[in-house]
Amino acid sequence: MQTKWLKQSDADEIIVIFGGWALGPAPFAHLTGPQDVLFVDDFRSLAPLPDLSHYHRITVVAYSFGVTAFCHWRAAHDLKIDHCVAINGSPAPIDRKQGIPPVIFQRTHNGLTQDSYQDFRTLCFGAAQPEQIIDVDACKEELAAVQSRGPAAAAPFDKVILSTQDRIFPIANLRRAWADHAPIEIEAPHVPFQKWTSWDEVL
Repeated sequence: MQTKWLKQSDADEIIVIFGGWALGPAPFAHLTGPQDVLFVDDFRSLAPLPDLSHYHRITVVAYSFGVTAFCHWRAAHDLKIDHCVAINGSPAPIDRKQGIPPVIFQRTHNGLTQDSYQDFRTLCFGAAQPEQIIDVDACKEELAAVQSRGPAAAAPFDKVILSTQDRIFPIANLRRAWADHAPIEIEAPHVPFQKWTSWDEVL
């Protein structure tokens, strides 16, 4: 697990982002707000976070595979969290009815190349994207870790947001996964963050 500060000041509130697979922090970088922002990704392992005890309010935004990672992480680490938001992910990441269908997941893992990753980015954003170079082997290892870890018990999310145009997690599966959480649906692709300019809109 890797962490990166997107904003670090003397704020008394923090947003911890559990990000998606292989997309990095760029989708979140434009969002503004008074909070400090810590980005977390690379879920080959689930390590402790830096000491956040001095913050008066801690919010978690879990996105895509970060939803499952956070659910597993929360079960193993003690941290007082004040508000949790899940976006376009599922506690069951690889699942025929509540996640990414296993056949599609396995095809992504087995056939991962730089070119196929660019196709994945196009699906995520709903439009062609500038090329982003990845470590193919590391990304495959992360997918294998997600698969090996399996489903998680759902953490107590306060808000769930689903994109109706998601082409990574089928929207019907996400609706089933969050049927008990009254999810908010928005018209957006798997990466929806360009719809917002501030963290207040997300939270």
